[in-house]
Amino acid sequence: MSETPVVFMVATFVVLAAFFVVDLFVIGRKPHVPSTKECLQHIAFFVVAALIFGGIMWAVAGSKPAIEFYSGWLTEYSLSIDNLFVFVIIMSNFAVPKVLQKYVLSVGITVALILRGIFILIGAALIERFTWIFFLFGAFLIVTAIKLVTGGDDDEEYHENGIIKALRKVMRISDEYDGEKLRTEKNGVKYFTPMLVVFLAIGTTDVMFAFDSIPAIFGLTKDPFIVFTSNVFALLGLQQLYFLLGALLDKLVYLPLGLSIVLGFIGIKLIMEALHGNSLPFLNGGQPIAWVPEVPTWLSLAVIILAIGGAAVASVLKMKSLETADAKNA
Repeated sequence: MSETPVVFMVATFVVLAAFFVVDLFVIGRKPHVPSTKECLQHIAFFVVAALIFGGIMWAVAGSKPAIEFYSGWLTEYSLSIDNLFVFVIIMSNFAVPKVLQKYVLSVGITVALILRGIFILIGAALIERFTWIFFLFGAFLIVTAIKLVTGGDDDEEYHENGIIKALRKVMRISDEYDGEKLRTEKNGVKYFTPMLVVFLAIGTTDVMFAFDSIPAIFGLTKDPFIVFTSNVFALLGLQQLYFLLGALLDKLVYLPLGLSIVLGFIGIKLIMEALHGNSLPFLNGGQPIAWVPEVPTWLSLAVIILAIGGAAVASVLKMKSLETADAKNA
């Protein structure tokens, strides 16, 4: 059950919906390549907006939901940065013109949010009915954390998912773009442009990433409203981050390590919560295991900040040391 007032939740959804409408149908109708200054301004705006939103939530609902939001937002934001690697590959594979990439990301992220919203509702229903699912979520996150450290989760190239492959079999899709149009005509024959496929590729691929991020945030909060808004604020500004960090993503060498620490910690936390509220008949006779400690919300936030912040600082220092070494060898 959400601790956040209904009026605040409704107002939040109205404001966010209005923002996405403006972004898609007003700003998005003017395709361009954002400058570095524009990217920095937008990213700063969305970060401040998230901080203010958390502050308002603290005022209207209390400290616990606000800390859960900040923890979820930081976790989802960090995972979203890691996902930019695949977005870069998708844009390259489909040869999306640079001037159209911002619009493509806007539509793709909107599709992803709708699909994530459905995923969140399903996840919340499952958790409410089957508390033992935390064992599965926790184990999945720990395995993912190990893959991040060992390199078993690297995405060297983009592989089209089943939805895109099926689409290509049943629809005529041209090889050339026609601005932002989804439909074009060649020699009197109607075709869908590659834009449609790119939209679905970005949106559905992001949902594949949700298999990591949604279980992770459910390990920090059970409130679907906080889960969803954390995802929204994490994805806002992602398109500007794409243009700003595109060439620098491979320099964030320690980001996978930071993410693995976060996912591993949340995975262990989920298993501890599952044990604490145990109902499985073959464990402790189906009774909760009372001696298992509960991890406080503030500790989750502290671990996330230290892990991601430490990885970012270490990556910057590593990049500077390599640049210094290259300069000396030149």
